[in-house]
Amino acid sequence: MTQPHTQPHTQSHTQTQTQTQSATAKVAYADVEVGTELPARSFPVDRATLVRYAGASGDFNPIHWNEKFAKEVGLPDVIAHGMFTMAEAIRVVTDWTGDPGSVVEYGVRFTRPVVVPNDDRGAVIEVGGKVAAKLDDNTVRVDLTATSGGQKVLGMARAVVRLG
Repeated sequence: MTQPHTQPHTQSHTQTQTQTQSATAKVAYADVEVGTELPARSFPVDRATLVRYAGASGDFNPIHWNEKFAKEVGLPDVIAHGMFTMAEAIRVVTDWTGDPGSVVEYGVRFTRPVVVPNDDRGAVIEVGGKVAAKLDDNTVRVDLTATSGGQKVLGMARAVVRLG
């Protein structure tokens, strides 16, 4: 009977260790300076992407798939999930470090929705990043910019990343 209680605790402890002891980042702290730019990325998103994300996340809010409903509540069209947009943005950082476990902290403010029209193009989320500060313990703060349709969609998008 004690094993089920022990197992989740062990899993939680292991996850914490992975986050705090990540040393597999391919970018060395010594090689990074304030102002270092991360390679920018473009992330296409269409309605099919939103349906797949809804299934994976369990977020079936109709503003993410029902155009009529989205417009009835005052949106211009169906919008991407905020957490989807946030996840795409951090990929710029994890692609740069080569290690998703290198992300120690990450936060954003949702400033505008990513509107996803029902056409052959959908929308594109453009993301760039820059090292804004070198911190203690081989960490850096990366400030991200994310736009879609020429509009800023994430504000105060910042990640603290542990480098090798």
